[in-house]
Amino acid sequence: MVVFLANRAKLQSKRPHDRIQNRLSGAFENVLRRRAEPREAGPYRVVADVNPRQFLGDDEYPGIDARVEIGFQLRTSDPYEHYWFNWIEPERSLLVGWHQDDTHDNLGPVHLQVNDGASAIDHQRAQFIDSHPLDVVEQRLDSLHDAVFAVEWEQGRPVGLDTSASVVA
Repeated sequence: MVVFLANRAKLQSKRPHDRIQNRLSGAFENVLRRRAEPREAGPYRVVADVNPRQFLGDDEYPGIDARVEIGFQLRTSDPYEHYWFNWIEPERSLLVGWHQDDTHDNLGPVHLQVNDGASAIDHQRAQFIDSHPLDVVEQRLDSLHDAVFAVEWEQGRPVGLDTSASVVA
């Protein structure tokens, strides 16, 4: 486990995204930092392509194309950063990811979300990690396998999360 002791109050938007890009470059393909689109919160996203079968260690996994998208908004009205850490499989219309933002206050500051295409179909409370953004990335990367396999499917469509999965706690 990597521990980051940097002063989070002095973080600048571009720098952690550059460091996230560097971190992902070893394990993912086509890693790039881009400006967030107008509909996205925060100034940047780091996007990386991944072979799901290789990353998840499952040669039978039905998806063959995926990407990871990570973004932080460092200046918020909350006493913590907002972030979005998503696994996206375009051909299966799946998005599963952790969102630490000001939506779904009833679930606390962080929720794990599943989308079928552009429609959110499930939200579950998730663990709040009060740590440097790069430490959050490491911890979410460690849990990504479990989050992807916690998605429940019916007739080839994502329908929710297995609430008994440890990643949902």
